Amino acid sequence: MTYVEGFVVAVPTANKDKYREHASGAAPLFQEFGATRMVESWADDVPDGKVTDFRKAVQATDDESVVFSWFEYPDRATRDAANAKMMSDPRMEQMGADMPFDGKRMIFGGFEPLLDEGTPGRGGYTDGFILPVPEGKKDAYRDMAQKAAAVFQEYGATRVVEAWGDDVPDGKVTDYKRAVKAQDGENVVYSWIEWPSKQARDDGWAKVMADPRMQPTEEHKSVFDGQRMFWGGFQPIVDTAKG
Repeated sequence: MTYVEGFVVAVPTANKDKYREHASGAAPLFQEFGATRMVESWADDVPDGKVTDFRKAVQATDDESVVFSWFEYPDRATRDAANAKMMSDPRMEQMGADMPFDGKRMIFGGFEPLLDEGTPGRGGYTDGFILPVPEGKKDAYRDMAQKAAAVFQEYGATRVVEAWGDDVPDGKVTDYKRAVKAQDGENVVYSWIEWPSKQARDDGWAKVMADPRMQPTEEHKSVFDGQRMFWGGFQPIVDTAKG
């Protein structure tokens, strides 16, 4: 399993090409610092939620789109060393000065995978999820996620990752805990499902929703609060696994 640095960002929709260029330019540096994969995915099917959602998480305005992004590292030590190098590298300082988005509203954190099922680097479409889970329900959540991952893969998903909050800082404006309205004793899960394409994702979800194994139960409700979970579909615009 890898270590995950997960991000959610609000980007002016008009800056999509600038953001792609910015991320593509930064990718070689992150790889130099130890990242094994970097993925930037642009909002495609991101619904508004009654309690929480991706747009609320980063206080997105009407003219902004949400980006769901992650870096993969071999372990936390490599991630920590990479972040230290980024803070002192003049190339990163210049990139920071030219960011085509409001960095103050970006949320980020380090996550330790609970499960990583499937083949990395084959995703053509991404479903992203953020949710709160009580600390004491970690094992129960892992067990439930493993069962669900098998169903998603049965219906076409190429990879399912569930990552547990490990280094998730509080922010001045936005952060993961605020995004899911986390309560005392709750942690944050950063999760994604990779699909070969949007069509495969849409077809797969139709089958998942009709499968009796995936119907909500009282057990599910006891593991996490689904009303504070949010999700959305994203189209990858940068993926270093694809060259």
